[in-house]
Formats: sequence, structure tokens, C-alpha cells
Amino acid sequence: MIDSRFFREDCYINGLWVGGQDRIKVNNPATGEVIGSVPKFGRKETAAAIDAAQEAFLLWREKPAVERGELCRRFYQALMDNQKELGRLLTIEMGKSLKEAMGEVAYAANFFRWFGEEARRIYGDVIPSPWAGKRIIVTKEPVGVVGSITPWNFPTAMIARKAAAAMSAGCTIVAKPASQTPFSATAYGVIADDVGIPKGVINIITGKAGEIADEMCENPKVRKITFTGSTEIGKQLASKAMLHMKRVSMELGGNAPVIIFDDADLDRAVEGAMISKYRNSGQTCVCANRILVQAGIYDRFAEKFAAAAAKLKVGDGLEDGTEQGPLIDDSAVTKVEQHIEDATSKGAKVIAGGKRHARGRSFFEPTVLRDVTPSMLIARDETFGPVAPLFKFETEEEAIAMANDTEYGLASYFFTSDLGRAFRVMEKLEYGMVAINEGILSTEVAPFGGVKESGLGREGSKYGVEDYINTKYALFGGLTK
Repeated sequence: MIDSRFFREDCYINGLWVGGQDRIKVNNPATGEVIGSVPKFGRKETAAAIDAAQEAFLLWREKPAVERGELCRRFYQALMDNQKELGRLLTIEMGKSLKEAMGEVAYAANFFRWFGEEARRIYGDVIPSPWAGKRIIVTKEPVGVVGSITPWNFPTAMIARKAAAAMSAGCTIVAKPASQTPFSATAYGVIADDVGIPKGVINIITGKAGEIADEMCENPKVRKITFTGSTEIGKQLASKAMLHMKRVSMELGGNAPVIIFDDADLDRAVEGAMISKYRNSGQTCVCANRILVQAGIYDRFAEKFAAAAAKLKVGDGLEDGTEQGPLIDDSAVTKVEQHIEDATSKGAKVIAGGKRHARGRSFFEPTVLRDVTPSMLIARDETFGPVAPLFKFETEEEAIAMANDTEYGLASYFFTSDLGRAFRVMEKLEYGMVAINEGILSTEVAPFGGVKESGLGREGSKYGVEDYINTKYALFGGLTK
């Protein structure tokens, strides 16, 4: 049992804590210990949460933007005031280091602060009329009840990116977290009570993913579905939602390239690629999945990068100095092993790591592979683990072609000291996000999202609130005497 008032094993529906007999056990991936359980709810309970959200919406949408913004600001402050305690809860259920977990809590909090401020800036327009005696007015209105489904890898931040935008716009939300990491989500119910969020504005429900998703997609009171997860599941959800013409936001899979040109600052490139690859043990949709290195510096980069990877400290996220925790479960380790086996069977060489860590369970050594080619599985499939494959290229044009040779288009990175190349490559990369000479790009003030099969819509920034509002056109006539 976790000693924290934020640790709640029930669902938060209509401002009340609701339990159930059928339960889902939750494990600490670092130890295998069962840390608690949550209700295994289905369509009936989801419908009740949606009803509560709809009733709350009728009042929440009428609350002045400045008041909604103030409540979001209080939510931000509550997250920050309890950053270490919430970070520890996150580490125990997900596995990432406490330092990373606390960073995630701060990242999540910033969305509430940002969107709380944006609530007062959801502006309409007056459009010059082509007709005498008539006026055209454009207003912005909240979409309505939002159904949210989020993954296990960033259990605090993924809900914040959706809930903060929805609440600031005047929407209410029913949020279904991943079954592996529900407690970071149910903690939001405790915070909602603490800061005075009206009942029904935010609801947290755990349980049967298929039933909950189906109810969200089919219930007419839900006007929008927002999802972060795999492209396969995202397509299924979007298809079901569009049968009822619901708004959808889909933040889906990635296959992020990191391109290292031979004019790059080599040490900066190594540092940036390390951050991009091994953050959260490689379990992020924007992690480097392919590292493309120009031939002239390939060997030097490989040597430096492998040495840096070998120095990473692997351990329980609560231990001092841990830089990489366990993978979420054994199936994640199996996928990593399959990618390494496929690559080495086709000629790739392991120059760091390459096997399960001595700590056992789902710990895995930070791994670097060199001489990887596009024919290998790891070139096409998102690894979601601590394996860095190094590809060699000769020319700028070849690097761009290799980077774009995927159905995904979420995040990309490259390193160069040539300003002209920076603009050329940035414009030619088919990705929703591009970082130049940096290995991390997520922030609440910039639009997060992809193109191609990496999804639809944007989260964060002034663009992020647009997915939660409807634009209404009103024509006023008869204004002449």
C-alpha cells in the first residue's frame, strides 16, 4: 500500500469516489509487487460518468472564462505544491526515475497554467459584411463533453494536455487512464476536490478499455474523443467516433529520426541523441527510433554515443542516481529483444548493452546497434525501448529520403551548424515537429502533434484549444432603418 492521500483505488465520478467488486491489479514494474487495484468498470459506469459530465457542462460553459482560468491556475499550483509526492506515486506505478517523474508532474502542471491563461483569449470575430444592413459575427463555443483515453508512459502529463485544454474552453471531461498506471489519474480527483472544481467537470474511470471506448464513441452526449496511443487503436477509435460525426484528436505512433550531419557539433549531437533516445527508457512516442549519421563522422559518433549509453545507471526509479528504470512489462522487453535479434541476424553489431539487465524483471541494458540498414525490423517498427540503431548515410538528400521513408510523421531531430541546411532540411522533413540541434522539444507553449499516420490535431499552445471549440457564424439582418 502506498502511503499517500493521493493514492485512491476508486474512480472519481460526479465528485464522488465510486468503487466496484471486479478489480484490476496494478504492479510496480521495478519490483513486481502488487501496489493496489482499481475498479474494472464498463459501459454502465461510463454512461453514468458521461451523464454527470453533461449535467456539469451546462453550468461550466456559462462560468466566465476568468473563473475557469483561475480554477485551472489552482490546479497548476496544487500539482506543483505536491510535485514530489505525485512524482513518487508515478514512479512506483510506471517505473521511471523520480527525477523524470517530478519533471513530468511539472510539465503536466504547466498545461493547466497555460490553458488557464488562454481561457480569456478564445476570441471571436466581426467579419466585414458584403451586404448593407447586415453584420457577420463569429463566436467560439465549447464542444461539449470530451471522452479522453490516455497511455501508461506519461500518466500524469497526457491527461493534463487534454483536461486543461478542455476545461479552459468550457468543456467537461471523462478520462480513462491506462490500466497499468491508473493512480496518477485518480490523483486528479483528489486535486479537483482540493481546488474546488465543480462536480462532474472532470471524471476519472478505469476498467474495460473496449467497453469504455465504445460507450464514449457511441453515446450522443460525448461530442469529442481525444486519444493518445498506438496508430492501430487510434484508427479504430476514430472510425467508431466518425460513425457519429464526433470531433477527434489523435496523437498516435511515431518513428522519429535523428539526423547527425558531419558539420554538427559532435558532443552536442551525442548529448541530444542521448536525451531523445533514453528518456523514459525509450518509452515515448517522440523518442529517437532511428539515428542517421553521415559517413564522415559515423565511427566517431558511434564510439562516443556507445560510451555515453554504457554509463547510464539502471535501477529502481526511487533509488538515488537512477537514470533509466524498468520497461513497463515483460512484453515490452520481448519486443526489444525481437528487434535486436532481427537486426543482428541481418548484420547489425551490438556496441553497447544488448541484453536484459542483471537486475532481472523488465530491466534492460541501454543498447546501441551499429551498421543498421533499412531492411531491418527496427527501421520500420517503433521499438518503445532503450535501443538506439545507428544508420549511415552519405548525402543530405539521402538523409531526408531515409527520414521520410515511414508512414509516421510525429517528431524528428537533426544536428547541423549550417544555417542554410537547417532551413532546407526542416522544410523537407514530413513531420509535425522538428527540433534542430536539440534532443527534446515538448513544451506546453508549442503545438504537439503529427502528420501522416501519426495523428490529427494539436495539443498545447494557442492551437491546442481549437480542438475543443466550435466556431459559430451569426448573421444579423434588418439593421437599416
